[in-house]
Amino acid sequence: MSSHPFVPIVRTRVKLAVCAALTLAAAGAGTPVWTVVALALTCAAIPLAVALAGGGPLLRELLVPVPRAGTTSGLAHTPEERERFVT
Repeated sequence: MSSHPFVPIVRTRVKLAVCAALTLAAAGAGTPVWTVVALALTCAAIPLAVALAGGGPLLRELLVPVPRAGTTSGLAHTPEERERFVT
């Protein structure tokens, strides 16, 4: 048993994306309506569970991921380190 009771939001975001993709694939493949409905309800339950567990800010983090600092250039270097590499 882990010491932290919550699942990382990134892992939850991946599960939401997979569930949404499975729902779309099931609807497109012509699976029974109840299968598509069950997948869609599961997909809708994920944000609901996140909102109940962490409120609005955690739900916003799930649905609108913020870019991490330092990843905009593709390099994980500080501006000073980039200047040294340019010389």
